[in-house]
Amino acid sequence: LQELQSSGTGRFLLEHAAPFSAFLTDSFGRQHNYLRISLTEKCNLRCQYCMPEEGVQLTPKSELLTVQEIITLARLFVKEGVEKIRLTGGEPLIRPDVVDIVGQLYKLEGLKTIAVTTNGINLTRLLPRLKEAGLNAINISLDTLVPAKFEFIVRRKGFHKVMEGIHKATELGYRPVKVNCVVMRGFNEDELLGFVDFTKDLPLDVRFIEYMPFDGNKWNFKKMVSYKEMLDTIKQRWPELEKLPCETSSTAKSYKVPHFQGQISFITSMSEHFCGSCNRLRITADGNLKVCLFGNSEVSLRDHLRSGASEEELVQIIGAAVGRKKKQHAGMFNISQMKNRPMILI
Repeated sequence: LQELQSSGTGRFLLEHAAPFSAFLTDSFGRQHNYLRISLTEKCNLRCQYCMPEEGVQLTPKSELLTVQEIITLARLFVKEGVEKIRLTGGEPLIRPDVVDIVGQLYKLEGLKTIAVTTNGINLTRLLPRLKEAGLNAINISLDTLVPAKFEFIVRRKGFHKVMEGIHKATELGYRPVKVNCVVMRGFNEDELLGFVDFTKDLPLDVRFIEYMPFDGNKWNFKKMVSYKEMLDTIKQRWPELEKLPCETSSTAKSYKVPHFQGQISFITSMSEHFCGSCNRLRITADGNLKVCLFGNSEVSLRDHLRSGASEEELVQIIGAAVGRKKKQHAGMFNISQMKNRPMILI
């Protein structure tokens, strides 16, 4: 594929092989068919790696995208080839109109997957309605299986609600239920085996995420546990661990203990980036398009929408931003020096 991409003819063939939107294809031939939309900057937890302890300055409500604006932008991206939309936050399930948003997204022709990433606190209560509205996939954040440690990491109570949410999702037939676990040295790297065990009798995909630097999360290199180190620890206990095949655009390296119902995955954003196959774009709750999670360049789609830009103009603006996407994000050490929003605001 790389040879193809580097030769002129090859690039022409790749570009014309499928009628994928030129606006969502960057200068490295990456086709962006996955959009993440943040519904709110607010959260009912205060996780140490996501939000500074003192909280963050929230954008006034009038400057956040309305339901109508979210659907307008989603429709535009889906028309251009986006097949998957993930709703994120903050905590998306604290937005009172979240079920309505899922229901309206479900009507968009061409959209194959509507997913949500949640901390699970409100999940049990909302999931039956979300499922009915058309929610296809769920990621639940959980960094520890120890209730007291949960309170320390998230600075709030709620462990049992999250566990209840995970069980509710499996009961309602979500397969797999993805559980996102940010691994931090000195916090929870001693729980890796417990998390693998968690996949024994439940259809979960526990995803171990390398700790990433964001504004206000006091990142330091020593806190990061690399994927290789995690894998070694797990293989000492389960030498028979099998590697599973993965899709090209997948950010996860997946494994399974034979006979376990679920599986585990590693998200290696720091030690082995997956920029080459990146197919994601992000819209922040205040309506900015971010073409890279770690890049600090942003374009306000909200302002263009509100000043009456036509659909065609919006597509041109999105296309220009996608066209400026860099080949890869800065290296592990440089990234931590960059000015970027705190994770909660992305």
